Amino acid sequence: MTEEAPATEEAPAARKSAAAKKTATAKKSPAKKSPAKKAATAKKAPAKKASAKKAAPLKRQAPAKKPAVVPKKATAAVKGVAPAKTVAPKPPRGESRTALVRRARRINRELAEVYPYAHPELDFENPFQLVVATVLSAQTTDLRVNQTTPALFAKYPTPEDLAAAVPEEVEEILRPTGFFRAKTKSVIGLSKALTEDFGGEVPGRLEDLVKLPGVGRKTAFVVLGNAFGRPGITVDTHFQRLVRRWRWTEETDPDKIEAAVGALFPKSDWTDLSHHVIWHGRRICHARKPACGACPIAPLCPAYGEGETDPEKAMKLLKYEKGGFPGQRLKPPQAYLDAGGKPAPPLGAG
Repeated sequence: MTEEAPATEEAPAARKSAAAKKTATAKKSPAKKSPAKKAATAKKAPAKKASAKKAAPLKRQAPAKKPAVVPKKATAAVKGVAPAKTVAPKPPRGESRTALVRRARRINRELAEVYPYAHPELDFENPFQLVVATVLSAQTTDLRVNQTTPALFAKYPTPEDLAAAVPEEVEEILRPTGFFRAKTKSVIGLSKALTEDFGGEVPGRLEDLVKLPGVGRKTAFVVLGNAFGRPGITVDTHFQRLVRRWRWTEETDPDKIEAAVGALFPKSDWTDLSHHVIWHGRRICHARKPACGACPIAPLCPAYGEGETDPEKAMKLLKYEKGGFPGQRLKPPQAYLDAGGKPAPPLGAG
């Protein structure tokens, strides 16, 4: 009986040891889910996946970028198009006087090839008609003048006729040109001066022309160069804009511009130079948005990039015959017509 006692004492100890092992095993292995919990988890899982699918596009979508602010004179590379050059505030750096003269004359030669038929864009048959038309062209287009002067010259063909005209009747004819009262006073006044001081003939000297009412140096040079064949530079708004854009001069006064540009060219080139520059200003090198991408002298221009540099977009900006539109004259020279130019429509045409 005494030998069985230890066996009885070891049984509880063995049971305690087995219980401890079970407890340790339970801690290590995760608890199994009940069927009800498994079903609940299965139901929730698709919802999470669906929400994840909906949210996915938001994750892939790139955040909206703020528009980049490009400096006015910054340049951007465009595929297939030469990058625009930064506009120089002064003549090209290091350009000597000799280099400036060469560049200016080369630009004129290039423009002469582009506009071989360049001519004054005011219709006229004699010096009197030209001086009157040039006075009327202030603050309006040559086209508008050309549409208006046929009626004026039909009624007043000579300086004597216009000098004796009734101002109100002349005003009515000139109304489409704008500032018609001031222009009426000028053309009647210059007609009287021609009749009284020059025997009804337009003088062929600069000092005489500028004495006529409404006639300044610009008008005088138009008349001298195109009616008398005497060289002169016509500094109109187009001419002023382009020669400054090309850095031929930094002057702003028309007389000083005339002197500065005239010094770059032989006198014999002055009249044609004026036509080339003015034609280019009207057709391609516009004031607000020059068509840089369609400009034949772009490599020579320090202001390249001020306008549209994409060739296709620039082509859409071209005006007059380069863009398929008629020119300024109702009766243009034959050379202009032979080159594909179109006459302008008469006043009132559709």
